[in-house]
Amino acid sequence: MRYFFLSGLLLCTLGLANAQTAKRLNFTVKADSIKAHVQPTMYGIFFEDINMAADGGVYAELVKNRSFEFNTNLMGWAEQRKDGGNGTVSVVDRKTERPENPHYLTLNVNTPKGYYGLSNEGFGGMGIRKGEMYNFSVFARQHAGSKISLLLELHDSTGAIIGKTTLSPQGTEWKRYHATIQANTTTPKAKLYVWATNKGSIDLDMISLFPTHTWKNRPGGLRADLVQKLYDLKPGFLRFPGGCIVEGRDLANRYQWKKTIGDVDQRENIMNRWNVEFEKRRTPDYYQTFGLGFMEYFMLAEDIGAEPLPILNCGMACQYNTGQLVPLNQIDPYIQDALDLIEFANGSADTKWGKLRIALGHPKPFNLKMMGVGNEQWGEQYIERWKVFEKALKDKYPQIQLISSAGPDPSGDKFDYLNATLRGFKADILDEHYYRDPDWFFKSVTRYDNYDRKGTKIFAGEYAAHSPNKAGTENANNWQSAIAEAAFMTGLERNADVVLMASYAPLLAKVDAWQWKPDLIWFDNLNSYATPNYYVQQLYSLNKGTDVVPLTLNGKAVTGQDGQFASAVLDKKNNELIIKIINTGKDKMEAAFDITGAGSLKKDGLLTVLQSDDLYTENTMSNPSAVKPHTQTLTVNGKNLVLDVKPYSFNVIRLKLAGK
Repeated sequence: MRYFFLSGLLLCTLGLANAQTAKRLNFTVKADSIKAHVQPTMYGIFFEDINMAADGGVYAELVKNRSFEFNTNLMGWAEQRKDGGNGTVSVVDRKTERPENPHYLTLNVNTPKGYYGLSNEGFGGMGIRKGEMYNFSVFARQHAGSKISLLLELHDSTGAIIGKTTLSPQGTEWKRYHATIQANTTTPKAKLYVWATNKGSIDLDMISLFPTHTWKNRPGGLRADLVQKLYDLKPGFLRFPGGCIVEGRDLANRYQWKKTIGDVDQRENIMNRWNVEFEKRRTPDYYQTFGLGFMEYFMLAEDIGAEPLPILNCGMACQYNTGQLVPLNQIDPYIQDALDLIEFANGSADTKWGKLRIALGHPKPFNLKMMGVGNEQWGEQYIERWKVFEKALKDKYPQIQLISSAGPDPSGDKFDYLNATLRGFKADILDEHYYRDPDWFFKSVTRYDNYDRKGTKIFAGEYAAHSPNKAGTENANNWQSAIAEAAFMTGLERNADVVLMASYAPLLAKVDAWQWKPDLIWFDNLNSYATPNYYVQQLYSLNKGTDVVPLTLNGKAVTGQDGQFASAVLDKKNNELIIKIINTGKDKMEAAFDITGAGSLKKDGLLTVLQSDDLYTENTMSNPSAVKPHTQTLTVNGKNLVLDVKPYSFNVIRLKLAGK
């Protein structure tokens, strides 16, 4: 994720077809001329914990700062009293005993009557649904002679109690306790109250609340509606845990995968790097509990049918921040982390890390095939470290494909140096990033046409068209940005022998707690919606086919002539021809397709259209379907197809091949 980008984005001129009546364009598709194979991994997901994507987002924990490890130990918590109750609260430091979880809470209740305790505000409130069961848990121990009972309540934004239960911890040793609360109201802004009664003292840690209904109903799992949207993309890969978050503002703040597996109370919390990244959008309560850690990422990839693609730190902090470096003679632990991760993912019970994966509940290997070395690094310092990583990893695991950084920009000195140097070393795959205005995407549709077909391959790892909203003050997920991405992706598809993978970024954003936009999926505490950009990605993923075939206009690839962009693939598994055509003009266009080399076509086909007459149209929480695909049947006449293509539209045509 690059956080410096072009400001003052220019509005792209899309009105390229200005005829008063529908202009007819004659396209040719050579269905028997295979140009390239489309990888199953072609279209995937880039996940980064930005915009509250993990804690407060897809990780379904409702309690903020559950183990009191934020820099302000009681952030998210507020002292509460009722019915004459009184007491004190203190945070105890046990860094020597538990360095990975150095704090816990002591509640001292001073009166035998009434209630004293704390409330937790959640992540901008807690999304609670009527009838849903919520699983509360806590580690607790009584002080000698104390018999404190806990009253657990959910309150709505007015203070009304919408669910409650009790819990009676026993003994002076740490033990985890569980209770269930059923909600009688739906509210997006609930709070959890933990009341203590009876005079005495009690220690509390890891105060947690999860909905029972999570993805696959896993206890302590992921938010079901958000994962469903990821599943519905049918992604070829899942890149995790992100981009800049891998690097960290400094090396102490980097992502360390070994600290994110095992019992959640033993996963060391750190400040999220996006906490202070943007002066105007500081989020001081943005931390990482790593409840969503590497084991969960691997399982998520497996759940949604995606290849796992972990990215690891290469001994360099973010070069836009501190730029800290590990000296080359001290880099071995970083390399060992990478080697151990491959063993964790793929190793047998006879290996240290494979044995741990099995102990954590996953006997089958994750079948890891690729890994990223660094994120958006650049310069000679990256190449020095890359060479050491590449040798160590390839010596032991030559089958693992390595993703290498091409820097933060799609052009310029940094890019040119990395592109030439890494190609000279015959690197497997280069990770190119581009956040640009829509016009760049239209003009760059031919970017990969002249790349070396036999050399280093490309991962379009982070991209998004940055278009202003109607007010022109912020980047928006409007139809203008989405249609520009759709056009650009015809170039990715047409060059599938060069581009093996591609992913939009970022993936998730909370509507009231974002740092960066645009983003693919937006959510609040209860609901979520897909953007027009999401539907573009989904239509490509669902219709990626298996093999690229030529689609031409007057003998040339369709790369913007008369405002049209197009590509075609065969789906050999289903014996279909898939045509994608984007009309960026303001007028309807008549498209005639002469399809050769396919024999006869079956009479009925399918047409899916994503369209809006207003380029500024956005989906919103109140109108999530302003731009959404619609599918209809169409009639094919022999080997020819003629249809009207709406203005400002992305069209996917699926035709059944009857055979030659």
